Amino acid sequence: MKGDKTACNRHFQILFWAAVLMVSGCTGTGRQTDRDPLETILASDDPAIARVMADPDKFEVQVRYTRIFRNGDSVRLAPYDYRVDATSYHYPASTVKFPIAVLALEKLARLDSLDRHTRYYIEGDSVEETFAGDIRAVFAVSDNHANNRLFEFLGQDAINAGLAEKQAGPARISHRLGYHRDETTTQPLVVYRNDTVTAQSRPIQNQPPKRLELTGIRKGFGYMEDGRLVEEPFDFGLKNYLPLTTLDGLLKRVVFPGNFPEGQRFRITGEQREFLLEAMSRLPREAGYEEALYPDGYCKFFMFGDSEARIPETVRIYNKVGFAYGTLTDCAYITDRENDVEFLLAATILVNENGVFNDDQYEYEEIGIPFLAALGRAAHAYELAHKAN
Repeated sequence: MKGDKTACNRHFQILFWAAVLMVSGCTGTGRQTDRDPLETILASDDPAIARVMADPDKFEVQVRYTRIFRNGDSVRLAPYDYRVDATSYHYPASTVKFPIAVLALEKLARLDSLDRHTRYYIEGDSVEETFAGDIRAVFAVSDNHANNRLFEFLGQDAINAGLAEKQAGPARISHRLGYHRDETTTQPLVVYRNDTVTAQSRPIQNQPPKRLELTGIRKGFGYMEDGRLVEEPFDFGLKNYLPLTTLDGLLKRVVFPGNFPEGQRFRITGEQREFLLEAMSRLPREAGYEEALYPDGYCKFFMFGDSEARIPETVRIYNKVGFAYGTLTDCAYITDRENDVEFLLAATILVNENGVFNDDQYEYEEIGIPFLAALGRAAHAYELAHKAN
């Protein structure tokens, strides 16, 4: 085990110092300049970043980087944006699981009859879980079934009302993940009152989704359906919508609730928030998943997504990733205790060279994940090089 930690730390230091040199090289020195920090980061010489930045329109890149300045108990957040636009659609994929998980905790806080340790299952299903177990699975390995059980617990209308209440930005959750069930009525939950007694919830009626009309809502030139190519753009008009601005705003409400008016915060207890942050940062192996199948970087794209090495114990990443239909997104609060570094980063990228959707031919491993990993390392390097400012 000691040798594993040594190898892990050595691997991290190699990647880290390479990023420092590349970021420092963009300004000529390691000193603070008047240049936008995010502009400096994206001008990195790292090939994984440079390849994407040579044609950002093609990859539909959006990035928000937020520096954190502490003064006693107060925290100032300084965001910097690159091509961030809530009206320019990207498919949010599994990032929607983040607000669903938090809103599930919020609902549990309102109920006297349930808590996150309550065992339950969906009517007609044989899988029993607890709300806590499902929330942990959502973050550790982005489990679709865990998310969908929480979706049935809440219902679309309550999810969307909860998001609107937080005033983090536009959003619309319309469907489950991993399979298509267009029924807007939720499935009943069977919950355990004790070891043997159960009770069943009532189905929740929800409104059907309305079409989205946004820039880029139709993508590519074709898509696969029932094994054949349909030669017309793929229409995301009825899909989930969670733009980067909203996702970033929701994360900040969890990590820094004191920076927002009370009415815009999640209504969860301090103990629930501690549980949530622990779940968000927990690695698959820490959650009991097989490391050979789920390395540390499996759901930690920034900094470590392109590596199978263990993440150093001094680095914690509180985040949620999403990847589907060629779109990869990560939104994270990253801390490095050893170097006294912390920052927030959110980014999305589309990698679909052939322009065909639903064919499972996407450049995740070749372009998307290397870009996000290098972006995280470059932001970390920038923070370390400018700690005094």
